[in-house]
Amino acid sequence: MAETADQYSGLLVIGDPHLEGRSPGFRKDDYPRVILEKLEWCLRYAREHRLLPTVLGDLFDKPRDNPTWMLGKLIELLADVECIGIYGNHDCAEPQLSEHDSLSLLVKAGRIRLLDVGPWRGRMNGRSVIVGGSSYRRPIPGSFAPDNGDGDSALVIWLTHHDVIVPGYEEQGRLETRAIDGVDLVINGHIHRRLADVQAGPTLWVTPGNISRRARSDATRDHVPAVLRIDVIDGGYTRRFIEVPHRPFEDVFHQTIVDAAPEGAPSAFVAGLAELQARRTESGAGLLTYLEKNVVQFEASVAAEIMELAREVTGHGQE
Repeated sequence: MAETADQYSGLLVIGDPHLEGRSPGFRKDDYPRVILEKLEWCLRYAREHRLLPTVLGDLFDKPRDNPTWMLGKLIELLADVECIGIYGNHDCAEPQLSEHDSLSLLVKAGRIRLLDVGPWRGRMNGRSVIVGGSSYRRPIPGSFAPDNGDGDSALVIWLTHHDVIVPGYEEQGRLETRAIDGVDLVINGHIHRRLADVQAGPTLWVTPGNISRRARSDATRDHVPAVLRIDVIDGGYTRRFIEVPHRPFEDVFHQTIVDAAPEGAPSAFVAGLAELQARRTESGAGLLTYLEKNVVQFEASVAAEIMELAREVTGHGQE
């Protein structure tokens, strides 16, 4: 693909928006509209600072059956915007994206260009820049030959959406960071919180985390929603996190119910019941919390069946 004109000074990397039509977990705000407002803010910031909007995957939380009003709003937001990215595991109902997934509509409408078809090539502040990507389950190259044809050294950035083993994600991770000849920077989505960088030879691996907070947890409480800004400069690049406007954790999530069980009562049962009664969340998170605290009284196989059915009913079956 031919290089685009020198219209950008860098990239704005947007981590895992997880757009959906209902409020997840124990969030008590109007999440569908809040997350759309965050994405709109990101696109506006990118335009004002001459940055190329770049999505790290999981634009959607549910791959299909997203509200028509939301899809319409996305088509409006991405009109006259060049946006590139990859797809994540939440964007596709099958191992790879299909025409039945909501993201495919935006691709066909020309609102987002997936890098699986080929890297983006352009010039930023006079330097050749190449942005490639490996969507969910797609292989990450062992090396990359820029072959930009003009003799100068291109800055090569690669987007991924994988379970990469980085500090703080060792148990869940499956893929080792490694040096990739010809790639300067790898930016990985999928992991919802910002984690430490890993330098592997000439390749720097960065985990920026999400632009929002979806779950009520200690890790989420500490996470600051932000985008990764990359500015291309003579001889290299600079990077910094730009905080996305957000409300305090306590204003976004329901508080945890304090276990106030009377003496002798099964505390887990009472606490779970209190959570269920007080937090009738749209996503059924209260029900799941209640069950998780009480299925231990059953045999393991029975408990597993109960939880599987509950996740299926509440729409939490897909990781």
